[in-house]
Amino acid sequence: MLGERIRARRQELGLSQRDLAAQVGVTASFLSMVERNLASPSLKSLRNLARALDVSIFYFLEEESPVSPVVRRRERKRLTLPASQLTYQLLTPDVNRKMEMFLARLKPGQHNIALPLHHPTEECILVLHGQLEVRLDDQTYTLGPGDSIYFEGSRLRELIATGDEPLTFVSAITPAVF
Repeated sequence: MLGERIRARRQELGLSQRDLAAQVGVTASFLSMVERNLASPSLKSLRNLARALDVSIFYFLEEESPVSPVVRRRERKRLTLPASQLTYQLLTPDVNRKMEMFLARLKPGQHNIALPLHHPTEECILVLHGQLEVRLDDQTYTLGPGDSIYFEGSRLRELIATGDEPLTFVSAITPAVF
């Protein structure tokens, strides 16, 4: 369960509840309740926990089971971040690898402003359906179905679904960020 995973990782890193709580921006008593599965952290707190514990957010959401190299369409892990309009589906079996692949969707006119990452990454995006506008630093690129773009993650500023159709794209990121 979530609480046990947080506790195990915290202890593995030699952090006290008080130290971790301070890094995450929650109280030690709340963290204790989360570790005992008596309370649930917000997605923002979970993201901060992942950053402080140097794991992906999916580390907390995965079920313990043997990992198959095959990811079936109906068994993909899904993630929708509250501050984002993007819906992600993990295409790789788990997030404990050097690379992650996602299928992402945006409705026409929706956008996603990139959050600063805590380590350097490289990313490649392939548009499957719709139109995508990618803003890297001060340059903007427009991609259609079959087009791809490769960039350093620190350059990404915004992704925008342009046109009248929903946008679907595949993103490969290394190292893993979630």
